This record gives sequence, C-alpha cells and structure tokens, in this order.
Amino acid sequence: MNLDLLIKNVDIITMDDQNSVIHNGFIGVSDRKICFAGEKLPENTGFKKEIDGKGGLAMPGLVNAHSHSAMTLMRNYADDIALESWLFDNIFPIEAKLTDRDVYWGTMLGIAEMLKSGVTAFADMYMFMDEVARAVTETGIKANLCKSPVQFFEGGELKRLDKSQGTVDYYNRYHNSAEGRIKVFVEIHSTYMFNEQTLRNAALLARQLNTGIHIHLLETTAEVESSKKDYGMTSIEICEKTGVLDVPVLAAHCVHMTDSDLEIMRRKGCSIAHNPSSNLKLGSGIARVPEMIGMGINVCLGTDGAASNNNLNMFEEINLAALLHKGVAMNPQLMKADTVLKMGTYNGARAIGFDDTGKISEGMKADIILIDTDKPHFYPKNNPLSTAVYSAQASDVDTVIIDGNIIMQNRVFTGIDEEKIKYEVHSLSKRLLVR
Repeated sequence: MNLDLLIKNVDIITMDDQNSVIHNGFIGVSDRKICFAGEKLPENTGFKKEIDGKGGLAMPGLVNAHSHSAMTLMRNYADDIALESWLFDNIFPIEAKLTDRDVYWGTMLGIAEMLKSGVTAFADMYMFMDEVARAVTETGIKANLCKSPVQFFEGGELKRLDKSQGTVDYYNRYHNSAEGRIKVFVEIHSTYMFNEQTLRNAALLARQLNTGIHIHLLETTAEVESSKKDYGMTSIEICEKTGVLDVPVLAAHCVHMTDSDLEIMRRKGCSIAHNPSSNLKLGSGIARVPEMIGMGINVCLGTDGAASNNNLNMFEEINLAALLHKGVAMNPQLMKADTVLKMGTYNGARAIGFDDTGKISEGMKADIILIDTDKPHFYPKNNPLSTAVYSAQASDVDTVIIDGNIIMQNRVFTGIDEEKIKYEVHSLSKRLLVR
C-alpha cells in the first residue's frame, strides 16, 4: 500500500457509529481520502509524507455550521446591545460602507481564525459572496456558501427586489467548484426580511437548482411577534406553507420554537445550527436542543459572526453547548461528550452538504485535525472524548488537514500569509469603524 500521507502515534477519535477511540494508532491517507485508521500499520506500507502525532489526539475537523465570516471586521465594535438595536443601529450602517475588497479580507481573517481553531468546513451567509468564494478557493478550506435571490434595499428604502438570476449564476459558477470544496445553497435571510411571495420564490428556486436553503429562524422573541403580525402564524409555519421546508434546510438559531414547530422541523428533516455563544451574548435565549436531539432532529453547531460572539472558536461552542443545557435542566447526564462532539463534526458536515466527511474511517475525505495534548491541562490523559469537549482549546490545534492537504502544521500555515491578512484588516478597519 502506497500512501500520500501517514499519521502515526496518535489517539484517534473516529466519530464513527460506535464513537470508537483508537489508542496510539495510525491513519493512512491517499487520493484525498482516508485509507485506514487503526492500532496497527498494514504490512508493506509506503508513504510520501509522514506526520508523527507525538502522543497527541487526532479527530475529524470541526464544522462551523453558521457564520458570517467577514463580520470579523466588526469584532468588539457593538457589544452589550439587544439584537434589534445591534443590527439596525450599529451593524447595518457599517455594512452599508462595505466594499468587495473589505469582504474579501474580512473573510480571509475569518478563515485564518477558523483554521487555527480546527475548523475544516463552514457555512457562510453574507454579501459580496464572490469574494467569499475567492477566499475559500485560495485557502483550501471547505464551505457552504449561499446567495440571496432578494436585494432588500435600494436608495435606503426596503424594496425586496428580485435578484434570482444572480443566485442562479452564482450556483452555476461555484457549486462543486474548488475541487468540490464549495457547495451553494439559496439564502433566505429571515421571514421578517422576506415576505410570503419572496419566500415562495426562493423555495421554488432552491427546488429548481436541486439545492438547499440557509435561513435564520426564530432567533428572538421580537421575531415571534413579527411573524404573528405579518403572517398570522409562526416563522416555521409560514416556511412550511410557502414550501421553504420542502428542500434541505439549514436553520440557524431556532431558539423560540413551539412544540408544533419542533414537530414540523422533525417531519421535514431540517438541520438546526445551534449558536450558544451568540444567543447568550445577544440575550436571545436558549434553544431547546436536548429535545431536538431526542426527536431525532439533526442539530449542529455554529459560531454566528464575530460581531456577536466575538470569535469563531468552535471548541468554545462545543464546550458551552455541553455545559449550558446541563445547567439549565439541572441534569448532568444531558448533552454528553460524544453527542456534542458529533454536533460539531459529522452533524455539521451533513447539514452543509458534505456527507463524505466528519468521521475518521475508510473512504471518508481526509479532513483531520491533530491536537497537541502535551500540556498541563490535558494531564492525566484519560478519556479522549472528554478531553476534546471539556479540556481542549482552539490554541491546542497543531495541524489541520483538508482533503489530505496539510493546511497548517506546528500552528504555521503552509500557504496563507497570516501577517498580510492582519495588516490589511487593521488598515481597512480605520475607515469602516468610525462612528
């Protein structure tokens, strides 16, 4: 057997159906895929490149299932404010100044931050999405990118202009591009930014393109009231009525769900991206995640944008998701380590259209991270699953591999100029963040 890459001397969290852990094992990679993962190296194995894991921990790359990566440009700018004021009085005015160049560098910064914290794939919803696709293509990460078929404002007024052709063009240009590293969904920002007709149009467009929809749903109580006023029903119910839920749906937040809403989402096979840090920071509430999981809904994890988090650290989201719901329910047996880790890996990969990643097993794409566990907060080394959820930090990620390509090793990027990214972002922020 001839390999492109051999990884040795690592404990391996496979995230397979048995949540297996392989101690002091080997991972073989060839043609962008995992050939084997086990305790023994197959006989007559040759390799082009070798990585010594040095007793560390290997696991599938993390998946950030909801982000607005270029919002790194607004990090630490508008904090401790209710969501509506945060968005309409602070964020929208800055976004009105953004250029395509701003979004490119903001996205590059977000991708660099995510890669350094072990994220190998993310879902993004923003503006100037051609620049986001450009950044994804250049950096080697995987992404689900979405494009809105509606332009909301013209001349400062809300008009909801039809831009469906732009979404079609974007899909045709980028879906499965970058050697399959980019997937494209249709964006529906929210039911309160769309209306019944534009929801129907977006749902029809997604069906015609044979793709999914990425949407914010029921993030705040204000949205609950808005939906009652505008539609006479919940946001989930109007989405069902207009056909939005008839395609694969990635729904962010879903904090204020009725029992009926939950049942609709289960029946329709929707995925829900839980964003615990953002929901807590904005005072939006706490989603009914244990109930969702108990119903069999595919629940994954996201960071939201760095303007409301204020980082893109998925290890932080994994840890918080594990702790938060235990405390709220006063039940330490909720949200066990393997459940939450699956939310941050395989569940997220499924939700954003990458069914061939999120596990370390034969035939899956080689999206792997190596964690340096030779640090005080990892000793004594007991349960690797607990280690990843309760002890690991973003800064512990040593190596990132995507499609078998080494993107970062020894915390140094192989093809990304980190210093240039920081310089460019620092320079352009001086124009954007003047109040």
